[in-house]
Amino acid sequence: MEIKRPIYMDSHATTPVDPRVFEAMLPYFSEIFGNAGSIDHNYGAVAADAVKKAREQCAHILNAQSEEIIFTSGATESDNIAILGVAEQYAAKGDHIITCVTEHKAVLDTCKHLQMAGKSVTYLPVDHYGLVDPGQVEDAITEKTVLISIMAANNEIGTIAPIKEIGEIAHKHGVLFHTDAAQAVGHIPMDAKEMNIDLLSFSGHKIYGPKGIGGLYVRGSKPRVKLSPIVFGGGQEKGIRSGTLNVTGIVGLGEALAIARKEMGKEEKRFRQWTMQMFDAFKEAYPSVMLNGHPTQRLAHNLNVCFPGIESKALIHLLRDDVSISAGSACTTTSVEPSHVLLAIGRTVEESHSAVRFGLGRGNSEKEVGLGIKKVYDYLKQLEKLK
Repeated sequence: MEIKRPIYMDSHATTPVDPRVFEAMLPYFSEIFGNAGSIDHNYGAVAADAVKKAREQCAHILNAQSEEIIFTSGATESDNIAILGVAEQYAAKGDHIITCVTEHKAVLDTCKHLQMAGKSVTYLPVDHYGLVDPGQVEDAITEKTVLISIMAANNEIGTIAPIKEIGEIAHKHGVLFHTDAAQAVGHIPMDAKEMNIDLLSFSGHKIYGPKGIGGLYVRGSKPRVKLSPIVFGGGQEKGIRSGTLNVTGIVGLGEALAIARKEMGKEEKRFRQWTMQMFDAFKEAYPSVMLNGHPTQRLAHNLNVCFPGIESKALIHLLRDDVSISAGSACTTTSVEPSHVLLAIGRTVEESHSAVRFGLGRGNSEKEVGLGIKKVYDYLKQLEKLK
């Protein structure tokens, strides 16, 4: 079978819609087009039934109840609803939030917004693997703390946080616990009850579902979490997130999670074997290569490495017709800033600019991994000659 070029290895950015997900969605574009809020007739009732099924599929993978799932446009919106909603709803209790320095901008920028509004935010450091210390989380809690927000798995370096321990600490002190699990749900087991999670954000396009759809788990009991809405209108989604439901996207999200629940264990083994194979090959070709993130407590499909002395943008440019990967830094149209995640784990600015991220996906094959290794090797040698 001929390999399609370029080989896609940027699955942390987004994933293609699984053909099975697309097939499930297709009728809802034109044949079953009803508004799920208009249940007085069959068109709306059928759409509402589809939403109900998807809500159950989403809840199932989190060991949650279907009524604890709120549909949103994606994890960024879910993060905003969780953090802003708690900050306003529990303002009488306190004004302090705890998070960490390696969070996604959807969390960090929301927290900065709250600081500008007079709230207090503690940004915890991480160790050189990108792990936050649960002990430091507990030490940071005050009588004014209303929320702890720590991501389940880092989008850049793949490190998996000690979520269960942090959740236990939060509940021991009567503090709500939110986790941005956009990179985790559908890739590793996430049990909201066992992990003591009160709010959990997830997204469709990271798990072979459509873009523009996501969800927020909101614990319904022990404790029952209340959120002030940040979107107002028709009162959909328990009044937390008003707006006509994206039935087509919701169906796709539910189907994607149902497939992931069945297949993520098998995928995890395959991806871990491939990322280990890739790192071993890079180590042989470029002995100074550095792994970013935890060596074992990491997402199996993630490989983030620094090639000291090599400019990541140059490597990515050379690879662009053969392998699609991303840099370990955030780009703007006018400048390239070093990754806040890599700086937080102790990498220098220069090292940060030598980082590249590989995100393997369901569509990758062993042949593609082998060819990807070869192409990286070839272009590394080219760039070495230019040093």
